[in-house]
Amino acid sequence: MLLQVDGLTIVRGGRPVVDDLSFVVPPGGVVALMGPSGSGKTTILRAVAGLDPFARGRIRVGDVTLVEGNAPPPAALHRTVGIVFQFHHLFAHRTALENVWLAPVHVFGTDRASAERDAHARLAALGIAERAQAYPHELSGGEAQRVAIARALAVNPPLLLMDEPTASLDPARRAELARTVRSLAADGRTVLTATHDIDFVRAVADRVLLLGEGRIVRDGRAGEVF
Repeated sequence: MLLQVDGLTIVRGGRPVVDDLSFVVPPGGVVALMGPSGSGKTTILRAVAGLDPFARGRIRVGDVTLVEGNAPPPAALHRTVGIVFQFHHLFAHRTALENVWLAPVHVFGTDRASAERDAHARLAALGIAERAQAYPHELSGGEAQRVAIARALAVNPPLLLMDEPTASLDPARRAELARTVRSLAADGRTVLTATHDIDFVRAVADRVLLLGEGRIVRDGRAGEVF
């Protein structure tokens, strides 16, 4: 399995927001985490990405295993998992192109010329090659999101996490994003997304994990869950 979560428990303010959660995700396809606000969707993504500690359980992503506690995640995790945050978090003083190649060069030691070529190719593949020299404030919401996706894919991780990816998009941009996500899955990428958007899930997801009070209450195809 690409992702295996066993007995995950995350406590905030003295109460479990994720409660003894277990699931597996095989390579390839799109899995959606759904549920009301406070059900643990984003919290799960952040734990899988190694951004937040958890109280109990184990998360295995590829060959990397995370356990409870506050130890920083191994560097190998950053080559295995990419994450696109809800509000993108692009570096405001860097161009779109620079946002994509910075991590490969400064974190992983990739040759800059090679990283720039790859960044250009990723922006082109996402349909925004002409925006490479634009700064984040010059981008539309959809363009900024595509830059964030390109940045998350810059080290070619097999697992891509997306937090509320349609939150700031109009219907046309949502349709474009759906096509992008399906294209990533067709290329062999695994996408795990947290979202409230039922229409988006119907368009892209192979599987839905419906959460309630930090637990999985339904697990199946979108047509079965809704």
